[in-house]
Amino acid sequence: MLRPGRGGGPVGVGPAPPPLSLRRPWRALPQDGASGRTCPPDAERPSFPPSPPMPGYELPVGTCVDMCPAAERAQREKERRLHRFEVAPGCRGHRPRADPQRTVKEYSRPAAGKIRPPPSLLRPPSVLLATVRYLASEVVERTDASRAEVASFVADRLRAVRLDLALQGAGDVEAALVLEAALAVLLAVVARLGPSTAHGPADPMLLQAQVQEGFGSLRRCYALGAGPHPRQATFQSLFLLYNLGSVEALHEILQLPTALRSCPALRTALAVDSAFREGNAARLFRLLRTLPYLQSCAVQCHVGRARRGALARLARALSTPKGQTLPLGFMVHLLALDGPKEARDLCQAHGLPLDGQERVVFLRGRYTEEGLPPAGTCQVLVGNKLGGRTLEEVVTAEEEDEAVDRPKSAA
Repeated sequence: MLRPGRGGGPVGVGPAPPPLSLRRPWRALPQDGASGRTCPPDAERPSFPPSPPMPGYELPVGTCVDMCPAAERAQREKERRLHRFEVAPGCRGHRPRADPQRTVKEYSRPAAGKIRPPPSLLRPPSVLLATVRYLASEVVERTDASRAEVASFVADRLRAVRLDLALQGAGDVEAALVLEAALAVLLAVVARLGPSTAHGPADPMLLQAQVQEGFGSLRRCYALGAGPHPRQATFQSLFLLYNLGSVEALHEILQLPTALRSCPALRTALAVDSAFREGNAARLFRLLRTLPYLQSCAVQCHVGRARRGALARLARALSTPKGQTLPLGFMVHLLALDGPKEARDLCQAHGLPLDGQERVVFLRGRYTEEGLPPAGTCQVLVGNKLGGRTLEEVVTAEEEDEAVDRPKSAA
């Protein structure tokens, strides 16, 4: 298992996130009171917002106006640690030079006893937000690099964004804006990796851990600040969808104020979670079709498991000794597949024979499950929902544009 270096190595996607109870211990949320429920901590520091400083000491506010401090640019250029995304055009020869407009501060884990960086090395919230937007518009959309390379670079730089934010005294509203944008970009990057990189030389748990760290930082910011946070309902729904089926995540959401839980985004997420738990494939995939882009990115890691569960129930209900057929078109519609080919691949991956190119045969004893469920391309459920918008437009939107038709009720 390879772990990315300071500049970020290749990464990939793996199975759905493990149950929250199997991850690192959570830090208690203030609004939970005596419930003892907790949320995932950041790997880079104990908590966000920061713990109360010593009497007479105030956390600084960053003053660096560049995406990467000049001192770090010079050092990394000297040590030849620039990522190719950061090299100035025409300077990729013997001595690559950093482009100040492309170089982004890399993540460096804080060490015990290490002196806090001065304000000149910390980027203020406005610069951090501009950095996230740059990653969304200029790096994520690159076509001259693999999606694994892009994800590795973006995940490392977003981690540095969260660390810079945690080391300074930013207000809760502006901090939430930065954390929301960073988490939205990370979710989209993970979703875009797709099945082609699932078996590459990567650590699939690393991205999942970073997504959970992002949720932990943002939800603590919501809990400890007065707001207003106009996108809180959207990002609380993303938390539940990313942890679909988790008892702990559901409990966290049910502890939120009633007014927040009644927002359309959270009501829909709760309906999706309910359908997923009940194994109601028809209702689940009907709801998944209506989700906006970011919510679809969050839930994508559970689609393969949901489809496998639905296929297993169909096999139990329809399998006979002589075999019973079902049109692949029905499978495509029921499971929101991207076409008959994906339906055929799904059936064959589970040992079900085909009758020509249009029907699957359910024979008793033929259904099998080996390895992880096929991930699928998820164009219908995820990719097509951008609707002509760029990722930057989605990330910077004050509220997700309801371009996809929603049901009138979550039922």
